[in-house]
This record gives sequence, C-alpha cells and structure tokens, in this order.
Amino acid sequence: MTTSITGLTPPPAGIAPSTSRRMRSIRLALVGVGVLLLAWGAFVLFDSVRLTRIPGVMLWIVAAIVLHDAILAPIVFAFGIALRRVGRRVTGTVIAIVQGAIVVGSIVSLIAVPTMVAKNFAPANPTVLPLSYGLNLAIFWLVLALITVGLSVWAFLRWQSPVTTLPDDSGR
Repeated sequence: MTTSITGLTPPPAGIAPSTSRRMRSIRLALVGVGVLLLAWGAFVLFDSVRLTRIPGVMLWIVAAIVLHDAILAPIVFAFGIALRRVGRRVTGTVIAIVQGAIVVGSIVSLIAVPTMVAKNFAPANPTVLPLSYGLNLAIFWLVLALITVGLSVWAFLRWQSPVTTLPDDSGR
C-alpha cells in the first residue's frame, strides 16, 4: 500500500475518498460566506457602536467564547460520555435530548445572567428591570429539567418496547 504526500494511506478500493472536489468547493464557498459575514459584522459594529463601547462589546464576545469553550462544551461532552457509559442502554436520541437541553439552558442563562447583574447596577426605577430574573431563571431550569426527563423517559421506553407487528392477511 502506498502512502500519499500527507503520510496517510489511501482508502481501500470501493470506498470514496473523504473529500471530493464538490465537497471542497462547498467548504470553500462556506468559508468565503463566513468571512464576508464576519467583515460585515465588523463594519456594522464599528459603524453603529460608539468607540467607547467597543471594549465592552469585545469583552462580552471573549467571555462568550471562553464560556462556550471552557464551560459549556466540556459539560455537554461529559454528559454525553456519562450517558453512553450507563450500561450502553441509552439511545442516541436520549443523549441528544439531554445535550440539547443543556445547550438551550445555557443559552437562556447567557441571556439572563447579564440582566440579573445589570439589575444590581440599575437606578432605583422599578420599571427599568421589573422582574425577578433569578427566580425566573431557576423556574426555567426546573421546567427544562422536567421536560428533558419526560422526553428522555419517553424515548428510552419507546426504544425498549418491542416492535409489534400486525397479523398478515395470508390466511394462515
């Protein structure tokens, strides 16, 4: 078997290479669209936000990246690994439900926590931030957990139940 320039062996006969020309073209187009969108976002940022506010926006962006890469992604990954090790009895559907709930809850928390912090610094005007955001976030997580457990149990039981077949009409 010969190796290519990259040192990898080519795929066995009958198996298509991992990236075709079409796939490379699609990826290149997606990268191009992504770069254009980033450029447009930077233009809008510098055009519509006062220069004194840009460091705060940049801090928020860096904090969001750190929150995702250092906290959210490892938690979702750890839950996936833990669920896969539960006797290998949990389906991919249950894992996807739990991971999806973690992602949704984290996004809502990412939106709610700055509002909770801002409430501490807001003027004493009850109409500015009128709600109890901490309590609402806790209720949201409780409801999300209940929905996640319900959906997970439903998916697990559906996977565990044997498939029932209808009697055939062959006359036997």
